[in-house]
Amino acid sequence: MSGRAARVARLADAAVELLAEGGMRALTHRAVDARAALPPGTTSAYLRTRQALIEAVVQRLADLDRADLAAHELPTEPPTEPPAAPPRAAPALGPDGLDQLAAGVAEVLDRWLTTGRTRSLARYACLLEAVHRPELRRILDHGTVLRVQARDLLARAGAPDPRRQGDQFVAFVDGLLFDRLVGAGALSAPPPGTPASREDLRAGVRTLLRAFTGA
Repeated sequence: MSGRAARVARLADAAVELLAEGGMRALTHRAVDARAALPPGTTSAYLRTRQALIEAVVQRLADLDRADLAAHELPTEPPTEPPAAPPRAAPALGPDGLDQLAAGVAEVLDRWLTTGRTRSLARYACLLEAVHRPELRRILDHGTVLRVQARDLLARAGAPDPRRQGDQFVAFVDGLLFDRLVGAGALSAPPPGTPASREDLRAGVRTLLRAFTGA
């Protein structure tokens, strides 16, 4: 990582913490300088506008998410060709593969509820801001990559409609994460970071995969 890239990452990490603690109102160039323990004016020198700052935050979140996915052997990049339909050959992912996939997704979700909780809260702050600022939707469009990945996985698993079901899978899993983070699930589900939490998440994800693929 270059010197500039490292500095931008440090600023983005500070911005993520501010977003998680106070939402978009807490995100200012001056506040990021202070949180990053850098001289006043540093953030504006690297990220001149508020939009540039938010873009840096979103990119940082996407990079860290990819690292989490890769650590659990989940795909981090979209396939070179869109999976318009399941492959003619036997599916690459059978029941055992789907079990492994569900376990990997559960591990990532549990991480995003514990050590990655700050990032998850910051991500939702950005998404909520996009409701009132439509121009941010283009910046937040990295979620499309996750949908393409899900479509590819479900196509290889033999899902009859991987494009539609891949989108639904991402939406359902995101809803599961949100519920465990700030919804009723935060009170009723097993404590994040425990084996019980990971098993409960795995069972939920596996139920989704079973419904989509019939496996």
